[in-house]
Amino acid sequence: MANLVTFSVKGAQRPGALKDGRVLELGGEGDLMQIIEGGPAALDAVAEKIVAWDGPDHALEAVTLHAPVARPPKIIGIGLNYIDHCREAGLDVPKFPVVFTKYSTSVSGPYDDVVWHTNVCQEVDYEVELGVVIGRPAFQVDEQSALNYVFGYTTVNDVSARDLQLRPPGQWDLGKSLDTFCPYGPGIVTADKIPDPQALDLKLRVNGEEKQRSNTTNMVFGVANLIAFLSQGITLLPGDLIATGTPFGVGLGMKPPVYLNDGDVCEAEVERIGIIRNRIRAVD
Repeated sequence: MANLVTFSVKGAQRPGALKDGRVLELGGEGDLMQIIEGGPAALDAVAEKIVAWDGPDHALEAVTLHAPVARPPKIIGIGLNYIDHCREAGLDVPKFPVVFTKYSTSVSGPYDDVVWHTNVCQEVDYEVELGVVIGRPAFQVDEQSALNYVFGYTTVNDVSARDLQLRPPGQWDLGKSLDTFCPYGPGIVTADKIPDPQALDLKLRVNGEEKQRSNTTNMVFGVANLIAFLSQGITLLPGDLIATGTPFGVGLGMKPPVYLNDGDVCEAEVERIGIIRNRIRAVD
């Protein structure tokens, strides 16, 4: 399976497949949600279309890529999920996953601007993360079967307003959920192409300077563990996005902290999935 994307060419958004610098139209309009909700039958049809490369296609540079799913049913964030990040934050390694939400209105595309308003926040930070997209309803699944519920994987930048997030008594959801604060993509790599999500390199650069580098093997709680934990009391739905946590190197952890500025460019990268690139814009 190729990298599945949502794209547009001078018109409505539509689902596509990205391979070798070309984007194949998969039929229909809208984002990838229709394929995710279609289950195995929809994926099989997509796979056949990709193998035959059957249909109109476009050069990648001629299209605009959008968020794979514009409004995921849920966006679930995981905090403090890398030991080195816990240490830089001065916090104990958690015994259970730390869970927060990012509202669906925070979603933006893989190359869209991240915009923040100076009268709302000042201390904006970056966090490269592996994103997990759920493929079918999951409730009270065990860790051994949890990966069977994954549709695919994506790259997420969990942009965070630290002055909101950490303002007493703590406003994690608010600080994580401002509009445009969840760019992700560039597409979704289907789960069959990533049999082991705990063996992927992550990197983040600001203006070309590397700030974060790690591997998902360093997660405190792996993908299967997170799905099993979350699904014990919450039904995970097709299209739900889980941002699985960030490693060492965030601006908050520097001494003194170094936050993003207007005009900065963040590049978040996950091995075998791709790079998202977002310019930071501070507006009055």
